[in-house]
Amino acid sequence: MAHNDVVVVTDGLSKHFGDFVAVDRFNLEVKAGTVVSLLGPNGAGKTTIVRMIATLIKPTAGSATVCGYDVVRDSDAVRSVLSLTGQFAALEDNLTARENLVLMARLRGYSRKDAAHVTDGLIDRFDIGEFRDKLVKSVSGGQRRRIDLAASLVVEPRVLVLDEPTTGLDPRSRQVVWSTIRELVATGVTLFLTTQYLEEADALADYIVLLDHGRATARGTANDLKSQIGDQRVDVVAADAAGLEKLVLGLSSNFHLTVSAEQRMVSIPAPDDVNDLAKVASAVHDVGVEVDEIALRRPTLDDAFLALTGQPLAKDQTDHDLEESRS
Repeated sequence: MAHNDVVVVTDGLSKHFGDFVAVDRFNLEVKAGTVVSLLGPNGAGKTTIVRMIATLIKPTAGSATVCGYDVVRDSDAVRSVLSLTGQFAALEDNLTARENLVLMARLRGYSRKDAAHVTDGLIDRFDIGEFRDKLVKSVSGGQRRRIDLAASLVVEPRVLVLDEPTTGLDPRSRQVVWSTIRELVATGVTLFLTTQYLEEADALADYIVLLDHGRATARGTANDLKSQIGDQRVDVVAADAAGLEKLVLGLSSNFHLTVSAEQRMVSIPAPDDVNDLAKVASAVHDVGVEVDEIALRRPTLDDAFLALTGQPLAKDQTDHDLEESRS
């Protein structure tokens, strides 16, 4: 399949639970060999979308296809080309890592000999060797996630759907999972990723869809989304609240300011060149207050999400429990 081929298409995809609209007319095309991320806060509709695409629940309206197969009419065919790894690892706690992978391979139709061969390959690929013989219930969250990802690839799918793959993991484990995801994409797997972590979408995704209350509010590359809210800026952080007041008074006549009292920070649109940047620093110095930081920054995905949806992204929540309870 060529890189530009479209492998996932949704057209007006919607899901209602009674009067609650979880997903509202969602349209998307995912090209082969790319990473597309659905990024949104609690209740945004991310999990409901992937469950419809993975044939776990039926849409209320609209349609979706995976590799040309309709998710309702051709559900068996969709499952033959797609693999879903949910937010919580679907592993048997009282089996070892290796036993879980062998079991998954046997369930997918491999002979005993072939299942062992496939399992050993996955153990090497996902660096599971050091805990291959440990019971799953005794391994760390990051290790469990690697086993779960390996289990998803017993039969390598054309499309891999990862629903919040690093939720609840510590930063080091998250980096391990990210590395594994990059390796998968390098082999040509198309990845559909839902996440609540801005840095995850920024690091992994070729294309990002911002979701808010079941609707796509913006879409594009990470750089596209950042550029929608402006260029670089200079952030000046005062040492205390009194200093912030003096900064605002001293700078407002010469610069357009955005003020954050909570962060004790004023932001100034970045000048066009270094000489003008020096003028900003000089103006701050002339105000005569102590500052903790003067920094030149590009907009972040956090800035974009706040500007485009009107709310910050809640980093420690998922929409899973809400949507599970409604289904």
